[in-house]
Amino acid sequence: MLNAAIIGLGWWGKNLVNAVQDRSERIRFIHGVSKEPEAAREFAAAHGFELSTELDAALDDPEVEAIVLATPHSLHADQVEQVANAGKPVFCEKPLSLVRADAERAVAACRRAGVPIGVGQNKRFWPSMRELVRVVRSGALGRILHIEGHYSNENSSKFFSAWRDDPHETPGAGMTGTGIHLLDAFSALAGPAREINAQLLTTRPAPDPLDTVSVLFKFENGVSGFLGAVRATPIYWRVHVFGDAGSAEALGETELVLRMKGAKPERSTFEPIDSLRAELEAFADAAAGRAAYPITPQEMVETIAAFEATIRSLENGGPVRIGDLR
Repeated sequence: MLNAAIIGLGWWGKNLVNAVQDRSERIRFIHGVSKEPEAAREFAAAHGFELSTELDAALDDPEVEAIVLATPHSLHADQVEQVANAGKPVFCEKPLSLVRADAERAVAACRRAGVPIGVGQNKRFWPSMRELVRVVRSGALGRILHIEGHYSNENSSKFFSAWRDDPHETPGAGMTGTGIHLLDAFSALAGPAREINAQLLTTRPAPDPLDTVSVLFKFENGVSGFLGAVRATPIYWRVHVFGDAGSAEALGETELVLRMKGAKPERSTFEPIDSLRAELEAFADAAAGRAAYPITPQEMVETIAAFEATIRSLENGGPVRIGDLR
């Protein structure tokens, strides 16, 4: 059992705790850190862990074996580096950082310290996505030509907080909430991006946003791609990979449609899982040396490089090459 500390006890930090506390045999939380302790005190008591206000308190606690970060985005890279320098494994909610240089710095700190790093891209653990990755990597679709993804939900207005409306914390409308999951999926399925061209259309600002993000991709391996995200519509997820022998489409958490040349479409449905518990248990396995975290450090950096290029393209109104990021 991995004894962990949760840093940040807002809406999402509480979701992470609820996913594993008294439910997992691999990870539990014994310490919590919140800048608003009075608001978190009842929750901490109900889940049986002590509460403090500073990350240092958790790092200095000899019973704490690993750190889980659910803090504002701009803090992630510095906190990952601080945890790594303390010699403890670290799990960081998405996005790992807001620019590639910070992601590289965070990953490098973990590599130097010899500690594993996990990132909270829980959609990668959905049964539909695990099967999509397996099918694509098996070569069954032939040469991969194109990838499409769409992820939309209403969380920006349903769970609004001031920092989530700060362009320095959450640039690019829905990119940090939904688009980042598609960038992670694209990294796993199509590899690193080479060039990105994005547009943002807004008709009403937060806290009840009406906006859309559309992104075109050119990948290093010649694959093309498209991403879409809407922050004012019910939840919808689709990732579709097209090859010269067939295509595979993940729909939501549990459904995959396989379309092969000369055959009728084949629809598979999988048992749902708790993806938050799955990602935290995978992190616990990495901390214990049982298995590598399923998302590699290279993929983590590629995802943030694509994110930074998307934000720059939205700002500049034109295409951005990954190689031009500084």
